Order: sequence, then structure tokens, then C-alpha cells
Amino acid sequence: MVAKRTNDEFVSLICALFAYGKASSIVKFLDSLDFDILDQDETTICKSLEKKYYRFQNTKDIQTLFIVLSNMKKTLSLNKLFIQNFRETNDIINSIQCLIKIIYSHTTYNSRGFKFLIGSTDSKTAPYKRWNLYLRWMVRYDNLDMGLWSGLDKKHLLVPLDTHTYNIGKKLNLIKSKSYNQKAVYELTNSLRKYDIYDPIKYDFILYRIGQEGFV
Repeated sequence: MVAKRTNDEFVSLICALFAYGKASSIVKFLDSLDFDILDQDETTICKSLEKKYYRFQNTKDIQTLFIVLSNMKKTLSLNKLFIQNFRETNDIINSIQCLIKIIYSHTTYNSRGFKFLIGSTDSKTAPYKRWNLYLRWMVRYDNLDMGLWSGLDKKHLLVPLDTHTYNIGKKLNLIKSKSYNQKAVYELTNSLRKYDIYDPIKYDFILYRIGQEGFV
């Protein structure tokens, strides 16, 4: 996994946000990026990312993401920002949205591609798959997840629900919702808590693989 090569919370966020589409395309794109530029100046960042694009994101979208996270990295901790809000709300989705708001506050840039990449600040239906994947990486620790964060118990995590996991969840009667949405995220997570209340998300990858391979 590309994110594991650096064990950096900002690099990992970039990897998670681009985690949509074919797995081979995701890895190819992420492998083409020089993440060391997060510690460089804006001019260097823009030059390094010239002509870079990925699906719905153009060059400017990608450059802006790197510039914003580079500026945040100088003085802020994503771990601390997230935990601060979670301690006040005890709400994973709300804390994700709070972190998204902070990212948007660091730039005046606005485009459809950039908004798609970062996500909504107030959606009541979005599954926030890529953000929940990021949290899984940051909080859990095993051969897949990095466990870089402290202060958040893995029992609070939500399933990074994608269409494969949603479909298998429906077939196994773990999800009742008729739509791939935030409600389905909560339903599947709560169903998995019946099998392990302390680490329900440990079943995420196997469900994903079962759905992807069409075993059920």
C-alpha cells in the first residue's frame, strides 16, 4: 500500500482521498506522485504536479490539495484536530465534516473536482467512504492499517462503505437500507458490532474482497 511507505498522516490522507476507481489506476497515479513536496514551497509543489490529473481532478485541483495540506502540516496535526471535535461531539461523521471544513478554510479555490475530492461539509446521506477508510488506516494497526493516531478507540470507527461492501452487506442481511448511503454505513457497522463490539471494522476488508470477487 502506497500510504504505508511513508507512515505520514498527511500523505495517507492524500492516498485515501484518491482511493476511488480501479485499484490499478489508483496505485499507478499515487506511485507517480512525489510526496516529499509536501515539505517544499508552493512553487516547487506546482511545478512537480504540472500535467498531473486523475479522473475528476485536474492539475489545479491536485496542486491545491498539496498546497493546502503542506500549509497545514507546518503547524497542525490532523490527529489533534479530529480528536478535539470528536471529544466534543462523540460523532465520527460530524468530526469528519469538521476536518473537511478546516481544509476548505485554507483556500479560496473552488471547483467541482476539488469538492468531489475533499467531500461535503454537511451531507446527511454521503457514506464518506474515503474518509472512513482514512480513519481506519490511522486508528487501527495490523498488516493493512497503520495506527498512526492516538486518542480514538477503534470501536468508534465506521465501515468505509463502497458499492462492493454494500452489495455483500445486503446479501448477508447486514444492511436493510435500499440505498448506498450514510444510513447503510451505520446499519452495517452496527451489524458488525454484534460480532466484535471492540473492533467491528476488522471485517471490512474481507467483506470488500467477497463482494469484489462475487463469492456471494
